[in-house]
Amino acid sequence: MNIEIINTGSELLLGRVLNTHQQWLCRRLADNGYETTRQVAISDNGEAIQAAVREAMDRARLVIVTGGLGPTSDDITRDKIAELLGCELHEDPGVVEHVRSFFTRRKRPMPASTRIQAMVPDGAEVIVNDHGTAPGLVMSFRDGGCLIMLPGPPRELRPMFAEKILPVIKERFPLGGGFACVTFKSTGVGESQMEELLQEPLGELVGRGLDLGFCARTGEVDVRVAARGEGAAELVGQAGEIVRRVAGRHLYGAEDDQLEEAVVALMIKKGATLALAESCTGGYLGHRITNVSGASAVLMCGMITYSNESKLRLLGVRAETLAEHGAVSEATVIEMARGARERTGADYALAVTGIAGPTGGTEAKPLGTVFIGLATAGGVGTVHRINSFDRETFKFVTAQQALELLRQEIVGSEG
Repeated sequence: MNIEIINTGSELLLGRVLNTHQQWLCRRLADNGYETTRQVAISDNGEAIQAAVREAMDRARLVIVTGGLGPTSDDITRDKIAELLGCELHEDPGVVEHVRSFFTRRKRPMPASTRIQAMVPDGAEVIVNDHGTAPGLVMSFRDGGCLIMLPGPPRELRPMFAEKILPVIKERFPLGGGFACVTFKSTGVGESQMEELLQEPLGELVGRGLDLGFCARTGEVDVRVAARGEGAAELVGQAGEIVRRVAGRHLYGAEDDQLEEAVVALMIKKGATLALAESCTGGYLGHRITNVSGASAVLMCGMITYSNESKLRLLGVRAETLAEHGAVSEATVIEMARGARERTGADYALAVTGIAGPTGGTEAKPLGTVFIGLATAGGVGTVHRINSFDRETFKFVTAQQALELLRQEIVGSEG
């Protein structure tokens, strides 16, 4: 079955807004056994919208259109699609009441312009927006085709699609046979190395119809195993057992798990506490950890010791160490980690120091040089990496490496 996604919004083509809908929708469809065959982004232009939808309906049985359902003058998707399909628009009383109550609950007056969101094409099924005002719309077209219009804001689109649209798709386009899919999350290993680890052990299952895929992202590699037809769940289950057995030490979770979630969960289970001493990451490591619900049971303190003075005063790094080895050195990160642990009383302390660039590198310490230290009751362990990226990616990768160092320490101590 052909599925096409049309993302409307001139801001997408101007590069002002990242088109996250394409990745997110394709992922959710694929995870449920539906593969997108084409996706395009177009401007908020009536002719462009109608041309894209017309062409998509000629090729696909399921067409998903995002954006252009709001109350502003450039929100014309609903009107232009109704015109294309030869449908009149009518005001839906239920949508009017939903929009009114949305503003009432927030103790704000309802702008008159927002009422236009209640204009619904004849024959369309209204999908209530629990996180905004513009409803989703589901319409049928020739030969059993389905056209779905979704609001543009991700915080509205995503829950609507997951909770209300997927059931519609599954009802209208049931999959023949079974489908199963699991994505394993790994870090600390490259894509090619992961493929080498798994290709031979999974070879027999691939010959029986297992779909094995690898996706490298910054600091991580996803391993996707999927199968269709009778026995799909059993085949994926067998593959999962092999992946966990062969690559288990590199795996921290599955599907949408995040490394920081895995680390916090391990520490809560262990009843352990953590302190942070960050230099080059500037608090990003603490940001990732505190994004996790329950992190307050783990994180005792985070210090951004960016200057040498703060390393001396807050962590007890010795002036002699800084003078002899420099702020970016193994000797300094050892004293940073040890000082953070001793001064907070935490069970573990992570410290990072490095050269994010684009200036500051030398022949001895090139751009991207990083030292990470982990202090435990048994002493301080360190790793040395060269993370040659832009500053933002540098901070993410360095935090990833620090979290993985801590995860491996905890898993190893339990093993």
